[in-house]
Amino acid sequence: MKTVKLRHVVLMITAIIIVDQGLKIWIKTTHPTGEVMRVFGMDWFRLHFIENPGMAWGWKFGNETGKMILTLFRLVAVIFGTWYLGRIVKQQYKRGFIFCAALIYAGALGNLIDSMFYGMIFDKGLHYDATINNYIPYSDIAHFSTHGYSSFLHGSVVDMLYFPIIDSHFPSWFPFVGGDKLEFFSPIFNIADASISLGVITLLLFQKRFFKKHHQQEMHTTVETGTEVSDKVQVL
Repeated sequence: MKTVKLRHVVLMITAIIIVDQGLKIWIKTTHPTGEVMRVFGMDWFRLHFIENPGMAWGWKFGNETGKMILTLFRLVAVIFGTWYLGRIVKQQYKRGFIFCAALIYAGALGNLIDSMFYGMIFDKGLHYDATINNYIPYSDIAHFSTHGYSSFLHGSVVDMLYFPIIDSHFPSWFPFVGGDKLEFFSPIFNIADASISLGVITLLLFQKRFFKKHHQQEMHTTVETGTEVSDKVQVL
């Protein structure tokens, strides 16, 4: 079995960050918020630019205090993840487990970059107004600027991937919700969110395989290295 080297993990994480940040910066500096395009003309695959101040998949976490807590949590998670990735690579955990951990790490880092720096480097963005205790959207197109729309740790996360596979209405005769909008897969997310979700789902699906085989490897190593080597041992 081929071993996973730390440089392989770093290259994978770097590639995800480049694609994630590249798409975010392109969207933010070339389009106002709202629908950007329907990819290949398909109604179910769209680029729809929004910004969110909270968690992955557009979820929110309270007000500005909640956002600060979330950003700091991401920062701690990335710091811990840096140490943990190095540890599991060094101890040669299963390749699948290492790559799942790298996917989760890359996603957390991708969104952390938005939260930490976007408020400082762009002139427009979703920002918090204490006078109304809410977030204020913006119009037009954002540009790089030395005068940001917010401060360190207060940037908003850029989302754009939208897959409304079903975009219709419930039949009028349907109980309780007849005539209401019916939409399947409404969240708008980004590459970082997708990376986290792919890592978590794969880890949940194959956790027994990942950990069982690694446990067997540890047991085998312990048996081999735990054998007493002495001239008193008889060879039959």
